[in-house]
Amino acid sequence: MPEDQPSRPHHRPAPFRASWFEDMEGGTDPALVSEAADRAAQLLVRGAAGSGDAGVAERLLHLADTEGIETIAEVWAGSHAESLAGCLWRLFVLRSWVHREPVRAAREYDAGRSRVPVSEVVAGVADPPGPDELRAMVDEVLRGIAHSDFADVLLRAAAFARVVATGRAVLAEPTHGEVRRMLVLAEQLQASARLELDGRLA
Repeated sequence: MPEDQPSRPHHRPAPFRASWFEDMEGGTDPALVSEAADRAAQLLVRGAAGSGDAGVAERLLHLADTEGIETIAEVWAGSHAESLAGCLWRLFVLRSWVHREPVRAAREYDAGRSRVPVSEVVAGVADPPGPDELRAMVDEVLRGIAHSDFADVLLRAAAFARVVATGRAVLAEPTHGEVRRMLVLAEQLQASARLELDGRLA
C-alpha cells in the first residue's frame, strides 16, 4: 500500500439483533420504519463486508430462516430497489424462492443457460445445475456479503436471475408476469451493482 494512502479502519461486523425489528408494529411512522430499515441494512452489509468471519456469513445466510421472511418483508420490502435495504430484500427473496422451489429453479435455469452463456459463467452454478447445486449457489452468493465485495454478490445474483428469466421465457410455462418479474429483479440487482462499484449505493 502506498505510504500516502491511509489504511481503511477495520470494523468488527455488528451482530444481527432481532430488536431491530421489534418496533415495526402497525401504526409506526413510515419514515421511522424506512430509517430503521436503512440503518439495519448498513450495519449488516457494511459491517459484514470483508470480515472473513464464517459465523457472520452464516448468520446473514440464515437471517430469513431465523427471523422469518415475513418479518424481513415488513422492514425491507418497501425499500427502493437501488438501496442496500432494497438489495438485501431482493437477495433474500431470491434465496427463499430457490429453497422453496429448487426443482423448478433448476429446470428454468437449465433452460436459459445456453441462451445467456455470459450470465451463466458469472452466476457460477455447478454443471449440471440440479436442485442441490442451485441451493448451494444461492447460499454461496449470500455468504459472499461477508467474504467478498458486495458488488460481486449483486452481479452473481443478477446473472442468475437473468438466466432464470430467460429459461422461463423458453419454457413458456410461467405467466408473462412471472418472466417479467424475474427479469426486472435481474435488472435491479445489476443497476445496484453498478452503483456499488461507483461507491454510491447506500
